[in-house]
Amino acid sequence: MPYPDFFSGLIAAGFAVASLFFFRFWSRAKDGLFLGFALCFGLLAISQSLTTLLGLPQEERSWIYLIRLTAFLILIVAILRKNMGR
Repeated sequence: MPYPDFFSGLIAAGFAVASLFFFRFWSRAKDGLFLGFALCFGLLAISQSLTTLLGLPQEERSWIYLIRLTAFLILIVAILRKNMGR
């Protein structure tokens, strides 16, 4: 792949834009599901950015996956709260 940092930056920017959209939806509707999605995509953007900016070898990236795990756990909790809230 000729430009892995470029594509990684595009992915991080996409996650950040999605996070901002969901945060805007949350500020209007005050629905916790939108906040969960905003936090999830924000953490994924941070994770993707750290992977590229730090330039860590493959063996030393395991702690970055904890950020992704946290993002997906937030998303699962937000979906469960939305579906079981009432």
